[in-house]
Amino acid sequence: MVVENILTFGKITSLALVNSVNPCQIAMLVLVLVTILTQNQEKKKKVLFAGLAFILAVYLGYLFYGIVLVQLFQAFAGMLRQGSIYIKYTFAVLSMLVGGLQIKDFFFYRPGGFATEMPIWMRTKAKRIIQKITSPLGAFLIGFIITLFLSPCTMTPLLVATESLSKLGLIGALPWLLYFNLIAVLPLIIITFIVYKGFTTAENIVQWKEKNVRIFHLIAGILLFLTGIAFLMNWI
Repeated sequence: MVVENILTFGKITSLALVNSVNPCQIAMLVLVLVTILTQNQEKKKKVLFAGLAFILAVYLGYLFYGIVLVQLFQAFAGMLRQGSIYIKYTFAVLSMLVGGLQIKDFFFYRPGGFATEMPIWMRTKAKRIIQKITSPLGAFLIGFIITLFLSPCTMTPLLVATESLSKLGLIGALPWLLYFNLIAVLPLIIITFIVYKGFTTAENIVQWKEKNVRIFHLIAGILLFLTGIAFLMNWI
């Protein structure tokens, strides 16, 4: 049991870290902070609350997807058990494929890459909506909507995680899902507090993100690729 928990912890942590290295979510959060900050230059707490509201929405959005996926995997548990070896290989190949696409973005980056970033057309619409935000409630609503539309493009880590967690049942999987989501939004929490405390500006974070976007993809790609190899080698 202890060994199983250690393996589960390692797998869920690595998959959550892949989700956390998400340039699109960082870009959307920064845009929210810039919008609120521009309208409320003397009310920095409103910026903090807006950032936290956006993050809470992302957290709940991922939790919603996680619970739905766990339930789906449980509903088809019998079928999955019969083809368990094929399911395992499918997830291994999927992890390695998306990991390869992420690594490809390090060498040949194009915004809105397939299965690695939010499509350009969706990004433009999201920016237009975000620029109309005036309150933390608006930040929460846009955060939830963006997560619902963004997750299908970049939810491979969550998909792989929930397939394993479904074996624990919904009650057993829930603490792991809460942990997964906390790791996934941790960079967003850090960015929000850095901007709120005035250590840097949201504009500087945008520049930093653009400068290091290839690195984000490389890190996410390596983690996903290694997860796929671990599946194939029966390490997890």
